Parts: sequence; structure tokens; C-alpha cells
Amino acid sequence: MFRKKRALRGRNPTFRKKEDPASYRILLWMFLILAGLWMAIQLQRENGAVQPLFLPTPTPTRTVESYLLEAQAYFQAGQIDVPDSDDDAIGAYKRAIRQDPANVRARVELARLLTYSSSLLPTTEQRRARLDEARRYIDEAVQLAPEDSDAHAVRAFVLDWSANPTLAGEEAEDLLYEAEQAAAKAIQLDPNNPLALTFYAEILMDEQKWADAQNYIEQAIQRAPDLMDAYRVYGYVLESQQAYNAAIQQYLKASEIAPNLTFLYLSIGLNYRTLALKATSTAAANALYEQALEYFAKAAAINDSLGIQDPLPYIHIAKTYSQMGEFFVAARNAEKALDFDPTDANTYGQLGIIYVKSRNFEGALPVLKCAVLGCSAEENKAATGHEVAIRPLPLSSTAVAYYYLQYGSVLAALDKCTEAAPVLEQVNAAYPDDPIIQSIIRENYAICGMSP
Repeated sequence: MFRKKRALRGRNPTFRKKEDPASYRILLWMFLILAGLWMAIQLQRENGAVQPLFLPTPTPTRTVESYLLEAQAYFQAGQIDVPDSDDDAIGAYKRAIRQDPANVRARVELARLLTYSSSLLPTTEQRRARLDEARRYIDEAVQLAPEDSDAHAVRAFVLDWSANPTLAGEEAEDLLYEAEQAAAKAIQLDPNNPLALTFYAEILMDEQKWADAQNYIEQAIQRAPDLMDAYRVYGYVLESQQAYNAAIQQYLKASEIAPNLTFLYLSIGLNYRTLALKATSTAAANALYEQALEYFAKAAAINDSLGIQDPLPYIHIAKTYSQMGEFFVAARNAEKALDFDPTDANTYGQLGIIYVKSRNFEGALPVLKCAVLGCSAEENKAATGHEVAIRPLPLSSTAVAYYYLQYGSVLAALDKCTEAAPVLEQVNAAYPDDPIIQSIIRENYAICGMSP
């Protein structure tokens, strides 16, 4: 019996038995059935409804914790309040609250940040509005968690900064008392809470209880050696005791923890400038002035990199150059501050004083008038090039009183005594017991041949 010969086809014959094509068809049908079952399972929801094909993959919802971490990262980068953007620490905290309206931690941290950020705002009205916003958030936090020590501690901080007499006026004393009560409550809830100890120390400083303040802030640092707030307040305590070099060291420690917070560098610069005024030689004073300028410039550079047009570093630079006797450079920096915010009457007062020190009385007169009496948009444009009406500063502090005195002094020097007299009378009525102010008033009355 002969076997059938296998065909040899193609260039590379396989020498294998030819496969039955029916087996491929069976495999194909099995695959299609299984694929159909899988698709049916995928298309069916839990409630039995069938979803349309080709829906996008669901995006997972972000957690509150992720927003809090994002806010902290922005804070460390110095992006606290980026103009015309929510891509900053404040925006991230607000997104966390929208995600979880009952979240206490987000409100507490947001209120703390809003309070710090108020120092970066150029006008009194903006600072007051920012602190009012902080108070709303922290009051909500305390209502949600009345036994939370951190919430009461930050509430004390917010109220203390709100008690600034320039911002609060007649309410300042009541706000400071309320701040002290909030701090005491925070410590009662947790005697070891470093944040509560820190802000209580700051309140005690504002109440001029220096020894108690130092005791509490040293406890805070012992318990939390990595807390920026504690080193900031310790710097404030030492600065108030005229220990300026020691204060600088504490502010530097705070800046190492939070390297992009410009108000820390401004504090360092102010302490160096104070040391310069106390220096015993011109060379030593100039060296200290240069260090002050370095830190003011650092604050300005950080603001510039973040797109923040804060006039305050330039005001401090201008004052420093003025104290060094470099009035032209001082005026240029004050004018730059005015370019950043031509609506702030305080900047007009600062610029006017610099003009007075450089004996530019004609230039000083209109800008001091804007600060003291206010000026129309037309008057301002003629004086500074800014077509903005300026409202006068209320006579609410000795700092503002000196703007009034400078304006009165310039008027007296230019033999405009009928205009000088009512300005001097306002200051006289407001500060009858201040010996320095009274001395300046008597001097100007003498120039005008008038009696107080």
C-alpha cells in the first residue's frame, strides 16, 4: 500500500499536515462571544442602566488634603496673593473650603495667611478689608470647632493685627482685649500649643507687658523650634527691648523657615537702619545702611519675581537714602513707590518729607497737600503726573501728625501763614501734651509772628 505523497510548495515547505480551516472559525466565534459578554458587563451600571459607549474615563475628585498641601507649597514659594490669579496660597485654601465647607483646618490656616498678607497691601482700606475677611473665616472656624485650640490661637492673632489704631480707630482697645481673651482660651484648651503661646506673647507685647511676653515666646520656641511665627514674634519682642542685633538674628531664623515672606526682610532692614542711626561713626553708619538697603532690595526683588507691586520696600529704600543724605536717589525711589500705588495718601506724605529734607519746598508743598488736605485729580496730575484724586489722611496717629506739621512748616517757610495756621491748630488740638509736637508748633508760630 502506497502513502499519498505530501505536496512540497513554496520556497520553504513546512512538512506539516495541512490544518482544517473549520477550527479557526470555531475559535473566532468563541472570541466574539466572550468579547460581547465583557462589553455588556462594562456597559451596565449598578442601577441597571446602560451607559453610552465611548464615555470619557471618570476624573477622580481631589481631596481636601491635596489642596492644603498645594496651599502650603505656594506659601513657601512666597505666592501668597498673586494679582489677578487664584494660583496662590489663598486661592488653594479657598478651593479646599469649597470642597469641604465644614473643614476647620482650612479656615484656620486661611485666616492666618490672610492676616499675614494684609501687610503686603498698599492702602489702609485694603489692609482693613483683608483683616475683616480673615475675621470672618476664623469666626466660622471657632463656630465649627469651639474646642479647637489652634482656631482660638489664630483668632487671637487676627484680632491683634486688626487692633492696629491706624486701622481700627476707636475700636482698637476693644479688639486688643478680645484678642487677649481668645489667646487665653487657646492656652486653656492646650497649655502646650506653641501657636497659642506665640500669639499670646505678641498680644502681651502690644500691651507693653514685656517680661511676660518674653516668657511665653521662649516657651513657644522650646516647644516648636521650626515655627516661623515664633521666631518672628521673638524678633518683635527683642526689637521692642532695643536689642536690635538679637532681633535681626530671630528674623533671619524666621526667614530661613519661610524664605519668601517679604515682611521678614523689611523687619531685618528696619533694625539695621535703626542701628545705623545709633552708630558712633559715619563709616559704621554707612555700612549698616548698606545692609538695610540689601534686605529692602531683597524684598523688592521677591515682589518683582511674583508680580506684586508693593510700594513699601521702595518707601523704606527712599527713607534710608534720605537718612544717608542722598536725597535725589531717595526721591526717585519714593516716586517709584507712588507709581506702584498713586492712590495711597501715606506715600504722598513720605515723598513730601523727602522733598523737605532735600530743601525742595516747592516740590514738597503740593504732595504734602494731597496727604493732609486731599487734592483733586487735576491738582495731582500737575504735582506728580498721576491723574487721581486723593482723599486726606485722618489725623489719627503721630505718624500722620508729622505730615501735618511738615505741611504747616512748608507753608510757614513760604510765608503762607494764613494757610499754615489752621493746619497747625488741628495738630495742636489733637496732641496738646506731646512735647516734641508742641515744640514744632511753637517754632512755626514764631516764624509767622503768631502766638499759639
